[in-house]
Amino acid sequence: MSAQFTKFHTNFHANALTLSGTDDHSIVRTLTSARVEMNPHQVNAALFALKSPFSKGVLLADEVGLGKTIEAGLVISQRLAEGKRRQLLIVPASLRKQWQQELFEKFSIKSEILDSGVVRRSDHESALSLLKSASSPLIMSYEFAARISDEIEICRWDLAVLDEAHRLRNVYKNELKSGSSKRSQALAKALRQIPKILLTATPLQNSLLELYGLISIIDDHAFGGVESFRDQYVRAARDEVRILSLKKRLEPFCHRTLRRHVQEAGHINFRKRNALTFDFEPFEDEALLYEQVSEFLQRKDTISYGDRANALVLLQVRKILGSSTFAVARYLDTLISRLKEKKSVTTTMSDDIDIMDEYEDEDDLTSSEDEPIDPEQLKDEIQELQGMLFLANSIERNAKGEVLVSKLPALFEEIQAKGGLKKAVIFTESVRTQSYLNQLLSENGYKNEIVLLNGSNSDIESRAIYAAWKEKHAGTDRISGSRTADMKAALVEAFKSPEKSIMISTESGAEGINLQFCSVLINFDLPWNPQRIEQRIGRCHRYGQKIDVTVVNMLNRKNQTEARIFELLNEKFQLFDGVFGASDEVLGTIESGLDFEKTILSIVQSCRTEEEAEAEFEALKSRIQDRIDADIKEARAKVLEALDADVISKLHSRNEALAVIVPEYQQRLLTVARGELPDADFEFGNEFEFVHAGKTFTTSWSKADEHDWQFFRVNDGLGAELVQVAKERELSDQICEMTFYPSEFPFAGRAGAIEALRGKSGWLRVFKAIMPTSDENREELLSAIFLDDGTILDGGLGSKMMAVPSSEPSECLAPPPDQLFSELEERIFGEFSTRVQEENLAWLEEEEARLDQYAKDVEIELDAEIALMEEEIKELQRERRDPKLSMQDKLNMGRKIKRLEGDVDDLKLSKFERRKKIRREVSDKLDEFADLLNQQPTLDRLFTVRWRIA
Repeated sequence: MSAQFTKFHTNFHANALTLSGTDDHSIVRTLTSARVEMNPHQVNAALFALKSPFSKGVLLADEVGLGKTIEAGLVISQRLAEGKRRQLLIVPASLRKQWQQELFEKFSIKSEILDSGVVRRSDHESALSLLKSASSPLIMSYEFAARISDEIEICRWDLAVLDEAHRLRNVYKNELKSGSSKRSQALAKALRQIPKILLTATPLQNSLLELYGLISIIDDHAFGGVESFRDQYVRAARDEVRILSLKKRLEPFCHRTLRRHVQEAGHINFRKRNALTFDFEPFEDEALLYEQVSEFLQRKDTISYGDRANALVLLQVRKILGSSTFAVARYLDTLISRLKEKKSVTTTMSDDIDIMDEYEDEDDLTSSEDEPIDPEQLKDEIQELQGMLFLANSIERNAKGEVLVSKLPALFEEIQAKGGLKKAVIFTESVRTQSYLNQLLSENGYKNEIVLLNGSNSDIESRAIYAAWKEKHAGTDRISGSRTADMKAALVEAFKSPEKSIMISTESGAEGINLQFCSVLINFDLPWNPQRIEQRIGRCHRYGQKIDVTVVNMLNRKNQTEARIFELLNEKFQLFDGVFGASDEVLGTIESGLDFEKTILSIVQSCRTEEEAEAEFEALKSRIQDRIDADIKEARAKVLEALDADVISKLHSRNEALAVIVPEYQQRLLTVARGELPDADFEFGNEFEFVHAGKTFTTSWSKADEHDWQFFRVNDGLGAELVQVAKERELSDQICEMTFYPSEFPFAGRAGAIEALRGKSGWLRVFKAIMPTSDENREELLSAIFLDDGTILDGGLGSKMMAVPSSEPSECLAPPPDQLFSELEERIFGEFSTRVQEENLAWLEEEEARLDQYAKDVEIELDAEIALMEEEIKELQRERRDPKLSMQDKLNMGRKIKRLEGDVDDLKLSKFERRKKIRREVSDKLDEFADLLNQQPTLDRLFTVRWRIA
């Protein structure tokens, strides 16, 4: 009789594959379903975020370049697998599309971007209906989320993820002197009850209070109050005991890994980035056009812009002006047409900069309508602009482009000599400049070697590449059904092929793509936003890059504005050189890239002389820190960073664990496939591949992508279907007999533990034990197994036995030994219950200690408030003794002192009542937690079999 995997095998493994829990095994379902090569530090971070049943959230603070997006993606995917679909992602506006694409490409998670435009285009009167009806993750900007914070607050959410969360670190400040402070407090209030993941590489920039601010967003009961925190930790920042105490209190909330830890552990080998500058000097007519347009933009008396021009409108035209004369010509033509129609200037009048829509939530897109226009002034202005347009159209050559063409061959030779591929990605902010570069390079030896990437990709060649890609991958899961995602995949694949050597990309086109096979990046025009430049470079300078990355910047040093901006980006932000690029500390000084761009715009627009510009840029440079204050840097290391040896040891341990549990999980899934698909060919390749219905399936996502196979996984497609069918099959009432054949174990290695039982027989009963918790059920498969003579075997042998193929199940004539089963069932169930209750008790004790500390903090906060008021009284008393004060002033101050003294007395009298109230709140909270944990586990019988080992 041939051995096979039966319905009992598949039922067992389908249940094992979908168990809920909090240990390493609980996240393997997500790990094996993701299209990304996971690193141990990322798994550590995700498990940290998932571990506590009481957690209101965590701060994942890994350094830049370690993949916090992947860490968050793991948690998002895991929660979705648990049925928690109401998720909210709040990110910088410029990263919304990138988040959407990365979630889809890496985790097959479909999400929706929600902004004011979506609300306007919908049939709904407000965002509330869209929020309530959301059944997949919603992505929105900080600005839009703050605007609809009241609506967010009244909806139920399973999870909120906040990227670049350092934007909120000043939330603790009372003085609402900026819009960002108001936004922070509005969001903190809206998200108060929602489990949160905060992502930032720079949680602590200038003060320990910033860390307090972020933790208070996660849990407003983490510390008693800002004055309590200030008194205990800020004023005692040099006290080692206090700092260690703070570190201990932060441990449940904060997880931080450094790049040197990962590199020392040997899991990622970071490559360097090397900077090159291609200097150029514009031709005379180019320089003249630049000066004419720039002066026009600076004037306050124009109809087009005047002194009320929207900053985004000016930013758009400045980007175009710095790109190419061909882009300027197209813009001037459009501007003149709008003036003739007496229409206002907006960012939507030109689609040349294809990321302007990303700023929609950050500013008003339109210039305000003005009073009636003077016809004579309009006529003169149109004539002036037509003169500029005539000059622009007469320019046939750009010096910047010609320098690029002349230097590209030598650059390619140098890269190939280093072992790199003949490939370069050229970035421009302008779609029109992209077209110019395509034509220029095609005419100079690179015809048919170029791929274009932008927001629409409506050109003939891109459409042809897309059509060929769809035909090539037809019937595979490479095709997602999203034209935007599939178009990018097609163009990146084309660029990777030997036939192509150059990709010319706009900002919008490059969002979310991985070009680690390309080691040359050319900034044809340079954004003013350092965060966007870092994103550009990150397309190539990333995990998987084989050689050092060369970053080329085109620079007109005679243009003093461009030269100063480059100096700022290069020297202050350190974007172009080194192993890691921009430092966390320096990038962390920029809360909003748009605000930084507006600051530079203000300098460019307002300064009329070289001296004025020099002074303004020097002032800006001085505001950007090269390094954090030494005391703060030391405090951050002590508070947030674990000992090097400890971190590296944990990374090694996690790597070893993953090397065992991931293949084991994949084997379980393939066992389900073997049992549910008897006609499939499992002899096709290695043990992790098979052919079914004319398609090849593999548990390796990289192999699936490489060979156009199907990615076989638990969370999606055929794998999910088979697991569901096998899991729902009812077998508890059947008693069958089976012979197991360990010699026919189909995977690498041997089923040694079962081979040791050869010739023996006995009974096996499998249960699913379920312990309800406050967050997610804790589940385990338990086996009661013994020999015919009554010898009880280790329960772990049940899982090993179900990994071995058997004969076809037949009816068992012998009655099961129910008495023995009952005794054994009671014992193993009791062991499970005890183990889970002990874990729950540990969680409860940890929460009790945390809440007790909170109660003590509140007392310290009250004492600090009293001390501050008494200090204010003393200061007023000193001022009142001033002989220069009038009698009326002294009387007024006296009344104020009396009022403050009364407030102090009231506060002192209420101190014990308030302390009693807090203690009562803590006690009630602990009772609530205890009730959540004090639930009784249940036992669900899956099946019973009589076994024999052949």
